[in-house]
Amino acid sequence: MIHDPLRTDPHPEGQDSGEQGQGERVAKALARAGVASRRDVERLIEAGRVAINGRTLTTPAVKVEPGDILTVDGEVVGEAEPARLFRYHKPVGLVTTHKDPQGRPTVFEALPPGLPRLISVGRLDLNSEGLLLLTNDGELARALETPKTGIVRRYRARAHGRITQDKLDTLKDGVTVDGVRYGALEAKLDKAKEGPSVANLWITVTLAEGKNREVRKVLESVGLKVNRLIRLSYGPFALGTLGVGEVEEVGPRVIREQLAEHIDPDNLPKGDRPQYYVKKSAAAKRREAGLRDQSLTREAQPEVAEARKAKPEYKSGWAKPKKKASPHRKAPPKPGPAVIGPDPVAGRQPPRGAKPQAGAGKAASFKSGGFKGSSPKGAGFKGGAKAPGSGRAGPRPSGPGGPNGSSPPRQSSGARPSGPRSGGGRGPRG
Repeated sequence: MIHDPLRTDPHPEGQDSGEQGQGERVAKALARAGVASRRDVERLIEAGRVAINGRTLTTPAVKVEPGDILTVDGEVVGEAEPARLFRYHKPVGLVTTHKDPQGRPTVFEALPPGLPRLISVGRLDLNSEGLLLLTNDGELARALETPKTGIVRRYRARAHGRITQDKLDTLKDGVTVDGVRYGALEAKLDKAKEGPSVANLWITVTLAEGKNREVRKVLESVGLKVNRLIRLSYGPFALGTLGVGEVEEVGPRVIREQLAEHIDPDNLPKGDRPQYYVKKSAAAKRREAGLRDQSLTREAQPEVAEARKAKPEYKSGWAKPKKKASPHRKAPPKPGPAVIGPDPVAGRQPPRGAKPQAGAGKAASFKSGGFKGSSPKGAGFKGGAKAPGSGRAGPRPSGPGGPNGSSPPRQSSGARPSGPRSGGGRGPRG
């Protein structure tokens, strides 16, 4: 045994003290710190990338005591922070890994800034899309991934081929493909569109195992070719209205209520509000809505299409709502008051208090035949008759002295119009 003055553990490497509460396994410590899951930590130890107090570990059977300096690839690992969980809408074309040997774009390179170091809960392959859970707690990620917990995943698959619901029901008993046994899988045929050579199908798949490319391989075993795969939910967490490429943190209260059995009590988050929140503008919301409509079409979500087509039902005896007038509909213009203008024939102004003739419109004017100067002469004569001294035929009267029984216009100057009164009524007072 080699003495290490920096190591506080009195037991040699690989030997468990057998006492409870004195440190924790290095794999668990790194998983809680968000470095990786326990399985991945064991791989890091085998690769010689993990060290305690400057000594490289060769086995995961080592405990980390308070005060020990734990490093991965030469970088010091800080203390474990409370568990955090994020929902991410993974688009097509991203690899679910931190580093890809082929140089393809990865999920973690596409994440927005301001997030802690995260690991994925399970994986979605390059051509799959939809909900991907991310967490900083490797122990939580491992608990959600393992089939022992029985967490249900729900997918939406578009496939080519022809099949019946009875044949899909045979998948409930499990199936073996290329020597790999896959557990029970529930598949529901939602929509089938017949084509000249093959049918285009939409199938909802529910499973609780989540092996590599399980949905694609199982559906291929019954003669279907999957050309689009969307994960809609993972356990109690759903994709919902999350936009393509958008990430949203799950609140601490939800984590405590839904995942308390999978998280160490010392690592449970406190508070009610998430730490990561992005306020979106109206333009960003509209842009994300357009991207979401392109990614999750109405065919991919038939329940959304049915809800949009559904009309409200009214029982007999109920009063139906009246249709409201559109606030943007313009009312017809009201006829405005006539405008009295100069006489277009003689170029003279009409007398004060005179009313325009009916049908004159906005450019109403008086005939100049019965006017001389500013006083209307011959206002009491019929059309065609000449007023005394005027030499012209007077206008058709509209007062009580005329055939229509209306009074001639009053004069503001008090002067009585020239010419005899007609016997149909009383003339205007001066």
